[in-house]
Amino acid sequence: MNWDSIKGKWKQTTGSAKAKWGELTDDDLQQVNGEREKLVGKVQEKYALGKEEAEKQVDDWAKTA
Repeated sequence: MNWDSIKGKWKQTTGSAKAKWGELTDDDLQQVNGEREKLVGKVQEKYALGKEEAEKQVDDWAKTA
């Protein structure tokens, strides 16, 4: 799914994001609001990942969201 679709259906895709990254809270996902860079930042922060790894995880997730 592309990011325009994800952003437009963010409320529906938050369950999938939460299943992938269980450390993300509802508040985290609400703050992300479908923005790719914000999601990358939250994943990076919660899982102590480098930016490249967080981006890879987010992009892989977006393909199946």
